[in-house]
Amino acid sequence: MAAPAMRTCGALRLSAVLRPRSRNYHAPPPPRRSPGPHWPDPENLLSPRWQLGPRYAAKQFARHGAASGVAPASLWPSPEQLRELEAEEREWYPSLATMQESLRAKQQAEEARRRAREQHISECMAKMPQMIENWRQQKRERWEKAQADKERRARLQAEAQERLGYHVDPRSAQFQELLQDLDKQQRKRLKEERQRQKKEARDAAMASAKAQDPAVSGEASS
Repeated sequence: MAAPAMRTCGALRLSAVLRPRSRNYHAPPPPRRSPGPHWPDPENLLSPRWQLGPRYAAKQFARHGAASGVAPASLWPSPEQLRELEAEEREWYPSLATMQESLRAKQQAEEARRRAREQHISECMAKMPQMIENWRQQKRERWEKAQADKERRARLQAEAQERLGYHVDPRSAQFQELLQDLDKQQRKRLKEERQRQKKEARDAAMASAKAQDPAVSGEASS
């Protein structure tokens, strides 16, 4: 008899431990609203600012109706406010025709840019063969100029070695100074030769013009 009684007491204690305990906290009841409208004191510094504006008055009228004492006409926007609302609506909520016109203008601008880009590509492609030929010509001219400079340098070095003798080191200061002098003399001769050729071409052109125009030749002889 003792064993079953002890098992029964243990089961009761375990159920008491596992049983959810009751809480002593009780939530306060929700605040009761006054049956009539509530108007804060505007002179009280503790009054919320948002309760002193027209939106709060509209809220009181919506809740209590005519009992709020708010004139319905005061809730309607003034002419200035209406103009501001209309301007805001036109800016942020354009009409269907305005949106269609804006979309049409945007599409036309994109189409114009596309045509201009295609035209530019076509023009560049048309110029491409001439551009390639010009590049090749410039490349040939650079190569020919480099070869001419190389040959001219070799001739100057050979002339300097003939003057100083082949036993002189080309890296010596004496050899380099003579090489620079010879280079300056050759450039001077080339410049004089180009000027002479230009003068001869100019004289030939003037003589040809005089031969073709007898009046000019007569004035020159007089």
